[in-house]
Amino acid sequence: MNQNEIAWDLTELFDSAEDPTLKERVEWLHKTVDEIKQKYKGKINSSDFTENQLLELLRDIEELMMNLSEYAQFAGLTFSANMTTIENQKLFNEMREITSEIEKKLAFVDIELGKLLLANESLIDSPVLKEYSHYLEKVKRHAPHMLSEAEEKIIIEKDKYGVSGWSQLQSQWLNTRFFEVEVLGEKKKLTYGEANGLLAHPDQKTRESAYRAIYGGLGKDEIIFSSALRNICADWVQVSKMRKYDSPMHQSLIVNDVDQEIIDNLMIAIEKNSSLYQRYLKLKAKIMGQEAPLKNWDVVAPISTMVKEYNWEEARDLVIKAYQQFDEEYATSTKEMFEKNHIDASPRFGKRNGAFCSGVYKKKNSYILQTFSKSLRDIYTLAHELGHATHNYYAFRNQTILNSRAPMVTAETASIFGELLLTDMLLNEIEDKEMKKEILARVLDGAGMAIFQVSARVFFEKDLYEAVERGEFLNGETIAKYWVKGRDKIYGDAMEWFDEMKWEWCMKPHYFMANFRFYNYPYVFAQLFVYSLYQKYIKEGKEFIPKFKQLLSLGGSKSPKELGEIMGVDITKPEFWDLGMKQYEHFVNELEKLVE
Repeated sequence: MNQNEIAWDLTELFDSAEDPTLKERVEWLHKTVDEIKQKYKGKINSSDFTENQLLELLRDIEELMMNLSEYAQFAGLTFSANMTTIENQKLFNEMREITSEIEKKLAFVDIELGKLLLANESLIDSPVLKEYSHYLEKVKRHAPHMLSEAEEKIIIEKDKYGVSGWSQLQSQWLNTRFFEVEVLGEKKKLTYGEANGLLAHPDQKTRESAYRAIYGGLGKDEIIFSSALRNICADWVQVSKMRKYDSPMHQSLIVNDVDQEIIDNLMIAIEKNSSLYQRYLKLKAKIMGQEAPLKNWDVVAPISTMVKEYNWEEARDLVIKAYQQFDEEYATSTKEMFEKNHIDASPRFGKRNGAFCSGVYKKKNSYILQTFSKSLRDIYTLAHELGHATHNYYAFRNQTILNSRAPMVTAETASIFGELLLTDMLLNEIEDKEMKKEILARVLDGAGMAIFQVSARVFFEKDLYEAVERGEFLNGETIAKYWVKGRDKIYGDAMEWFDEMKWEWCMKPHYFMANFRFYNYPYVFAQLFVYSLYQKYIKEGKEFIPKFKQLLSLGGSKSPKELGEIMGVDITKPEFWDLGMKQYEHFVNELEKLVE
């Protein structure tokens, strides 16, 4: 490893992919899951299964989960950092096999527990089980959609070599392609991660070359991506019918602890306010000296070619300072992430694209993967992912593992809030008008993608599943047609696209995730949820901070609606989403003042 490489240190978990203690962990997992099966199978859904026995079951499951997730996350993290290493591939595949085997052996738990709760709803309100009340409520909500134990085992087994395999193929294929990009006039052969990092390059011709290389390349391989997506979608439609979900989206509503009306109100607000995003894009074209519409390779581009580069130390100091200015104690986890080398930020061949934060409950810590290319955009990504680490810091220390994981719709709360803290600090400290415009444009680009571009993905997914249910064959061109339809609903006449952009759907891993559809609307929800909270922070000041920490500390132990009530908002009301839109409009207004 290059000594200047920014790579994470995973030795708090295990020494390497060949650490002998991994074998010991696997042996413990097999032994423990067999003990749980022997102790509880056939006994949970019985009239004499007591509250105390249920409490003991939950705690036994949590002990298993802590040790399994630590092992599984280590395997996933090592694989994500370098997918080409044989040892990492082997460990990752072994982990998938073992996880699948454990899931099959424990399939009876959710089935029997669901039946128990449906028959004895009073258990959910038992003082003995008070700590797990909301968790049990979620289990009961999911229970009507569980199949028999034999059927659940068959689904787990077929997924291992079916939709999970298609998902893995999409990721590995994408991240092992090379793309020829002209960078500042020089042709270079780049990995996907390297080429993707140029999409916000200050040089317009470089950006255009990167866009054309990536999406033109994806188009050449569209048969791989369309085959994967077609099979994943068709599989999910059949599984949804087997499980008696109301729609392909229904499962995600249960997982995210929300209802259809809330999401319908959210998407109505998006369509109603898409002109706000278009207004910004037209303003951005003006700032960049273009006639509207904006060119697609400029959608997340910096508005000036004179863009400052930041080294890793500068990025670290800026984010830590932003978190400290909010609250000194709130910055604890942020500082620890750097001190413990828990961040992998250098580009490399075979590294997974994108960025994520993975929290390890047993060690009460987190790990971040991103590709740092010295831009302001990368600093915002860092601030975002460190927000996830902060959320984990509070939730892991205040909740059991079953209660610690917030649903996706609120899991982005601290991360988006972190971006806003960074924005506040930069705008307050910088006097240069052009730099202020850069920052506002960056915020509007990022939030615009999260609120509006991601909404195009929601429309796209809905159209895909409706097409499958109509019996339509999803080849590459048909899928592309639905992507363009959803995209244009958001962008209208504010963007000019070259034809290869119809293949943009090929590179989004969210569409290809096995057995979890509609992964996208939670990002839209989260962005507007936090924008509303941010307005309350500006109004309430220091009084806001303890409530916000409480929200993060609750993890998934309360519903999003209940979390909103703690903060003084009602997410069931249509006007709640309009409030979040006003924050986006505020940024547009501020940028317009600087341009006039």
